[in-house]
Amino acid sequence: MSTSLIHSVRNFAGLLFAVSCVAQSTAGADPPKSPSSDTITTSVAVVITPATVRAKSGKFVSDLQIQDFEVYDNNRLQNVTADLRDSPFSMVVAIQRSADMTGLLPKVQRIGLALTDLVAGQDAEIAVVAFDHRVQIAQDFTGDSDKVCQAIKQLKTGSYSHATIDAVMESVRMLQNAPRDRRRIVLVVAERWDKGSRASLREALLEAQLANVTIYSLNVSTTAAEATSEPRPQPPPSVPTTAQHVPAGAPLTPTTIEQNYYLGNWVPLVENGFYSVKDSFTDNTLEVFTRFTGGEGYSFHGQRTLDKALQSLTEDLHSQYVLSYSPNNLNQGGFHEIRVAVKRQAGLVVRTRPGYWIAGKPD
Repeated sequence: MSTSLIHSVRNFAGLLFAVSCVAQSTAGADPPKSPSSDTITTSVAVVITPATVRAKSGKFVSDLQIQDFEVYDNNRLQNVTADLRDSPFSMVVAIQRSADMTGLLPKVQRIGLALTDLVAGQDAEIAVVAFDHRVQIAQDFTGDSDKVCQAIKQLKTGSYSHATIDAVMESVRMLQNAPRDRRRIVLVVAERWDKGSRASLREALLEAQLANVTIYSLNVSTTAAEATSEPRPQPPPSVPTTAQHVPAGAPLTPTTIEQNYYLGNWVPLVENGFYSVKDSFTDNTLEVFTRFTGGEGYSFHGQRTLDKALQSLTEDLHSQYVLSYSPNNLNQGGFHEIRVAVKRQAGLVVRTRPGYWIAGKPD
């Protein structure tokens, strides 16, 4: 890993906590030209945060009312003005179609009806994105379930790379112009780690924040994918072996070159103790996307577990509250931590976005 990339990844840790804060005054606006800034400059008018509530048993709690919630922004109580959970979905389904998916893709291709009838529900519009090393729109937004099913059934496997981050970036951009009264969802069906994207995780999360997108995932078992795919030799590196980068002190051997060139040597890191979150992520691109946008990931390795994952996803999406408020502490620049609690009901577990960023107050 290059020094500049290590520095960039470490700086990125802070922005991982910058999750979908939508400003009415900036809805539909183009994302910033330079995603390298650690603080997003935007005028925050309304914050929208998803909240999923479970009992100790793990069962979803879906009968709460807006007055049952307390939302804290930097530990300051806010006035919740709306719950948008009944809004229709605009959903992009991004499906990995790399050669690793040879054995599992036929099972994934059966999920079309479940997506339109169960997951997204009535009045939804769905688009389908397919990706290996390339990202292609297989079907633009439509409410026609037959078109969605057909687009998924026609997917064919391609190269051995899977540019997951690029696919999420394209999916988020497709959702940027969705009507404000719709819930914006990206569902990624892929292996947990990225292999071949040009965009950075930082860029994709920034796009998701500005577009108010929540990301869910159906996580493909890498072991199952490898066991059901036919191995094919990789092409030789375009960069000469002697020019390949290896970690400091590591020998320049064919093995280290292959690991760096084919698998990639960087992973997104969240340093322990940064703000209130103590999680570290290793080789799990999808977990970063879901955790820091308020979504969730569900794993599968065959037809039975895929059906179970879809049922869990459906229940999660339709049990989720979508709370909005106008912050009463906009004079505080930087990172705003969000905390959601349920009044007078002990033992409930609430999942939400960790927070959002705003620019500092001008001098």
